Amino acid sequence: MQELLPAAQATFNDLKDKITATYKKHGYLNIETPIIDRCEILLAKAGGDTEKQIYKVVKTAEASEGADQALRFDHTVPLARYVVEHENDLQFPFKVTQVGRNFRGERAQKGRFREFYQCDVDVIGRGELPLYYDADAISTLLDAFDSFNLGTPVVARINNRKILSGLLAGLNLQEKSGDIFDIIDHSEKVPAEKTEEALVEIGLNENEKAKVLTFMSLAGERDKVVEGLKGLGVENAMMDEGIEELDIVMGLLENDGRAEQIRADMKIVRGLDYYTGTVFEFNLPEYPGVGSVCGGGRYENLAEYFTEQKLPGVGGSIGLTRLFYVLNANGLVKDATIQPVDYAIVPISADEMSFALKVAAELRAAGSSVTIVGTDKKLGDKLKYAAQVAKKGIVLGESEAQTGKYEIKEFK
Repeated sequence: MQELLPAAQATFNDLKDKITATYKKHGYLNIETPIIDRCEILLAKAGGDTEKQIYKVVKTAEASEGADQALRFDHTVPLARYVVEHENDLQFPFKVTQVGRNFRGERAQKGRFREFYQCDVDVIGRGELPLYYDADAISTLLDAFDSFNLGTPVVARINNRKILSGLLAGLNLQEKSGDIFDIIDHSEKVPAEKTEEALVEIGLNENEKAKVLTFMSLAGERDKVVEGLKGLGVENAMMDEGIEELDIVMGLLENDGRAEQIRADMKIVRGLDYYTGTVFEFNLPEYPGVGSVCGGGRYENLAEYFTEQKLPGVGGSIGLTRLFYVLNANGLVKDATIQPVDYAIVPISADEMSFALKVAAELRAAGSSVTIVGTDKKLGDKLKYAAQVAKKGIVLGESEAQTGKYEIKEFK
């Protein structure tokens, strides 16, 4: 779990405030879903190690085995439940943001914590959701990063899951699609020869391996990548649909002035299995070791476990706790200067405390921040403390309490 000293916490809060302000500026409405939910809800669309990583909530002194509630591990699944439950009271497309803590009992390591803030934006449609909203979500998240003034570019790497699914169907490799998705998803973390070896190990022949490796190598400007995908010579309707959707989404972002901040990249496939179309990750090109600082995509069927109504969506998330850690570790953010309190009131003895409370109330009513030094120490020690925490000081003794008048000391 991450704990911060006040200066670092102030910086963290500043980033969070900028994110929420950006989301609001783009028309996203804020909601909160419960941190605790039923396991059947949280695990409705979970896979892999998720069930092993959730923190189950024990309501009695009994062992946790069989516990039916847990701490949420992301915002997306609770959002699906929320939308279904409140469907008749919402306006669609429903543009929504959630900013809050999530929990995963995964192995703690540098930059990854078991308790972490996620700042999500999602758009949920009823029946259908135009591709414009894929671009809107990406643009909103890019705008949030722009508000940080990091001094280093942030690039959105964009793909479409239908392209790879269609490619593998066209090559009759559907049965190995899970393995191939996983190999591509981890390809940037291992040497190129390891990726080739992994493709051979799952049974790809030379032609199939060459097609997949060529596909993985495609990255860059929209026109170049679209041309390269069509040049693979694989005929498949789903692949063609994915290429067209990628072309449209990136074209919308270019029209939004984002051309310098986006690139098509076939290595971006996203590990979670509920993504069905557009997928994206944000990176800091000048800091390749940092990895992804934001990610998301489109999901057509996330709410299918809760309703027969089709509620497609698209969204993305900034993992703020990890982001803050990596930005801080790379010197891209500095601790905020904690603004000192406006006034520190120093009563000489307990006899002046009543007057000190009255003065503090008057100053606060006028909009100032005030602290009373209530320690039983020598006046010099009290003033030394006051000078460390406040801009101005007010010493209250017997005469000040009697006359109601006092002097203000400018510590600087």
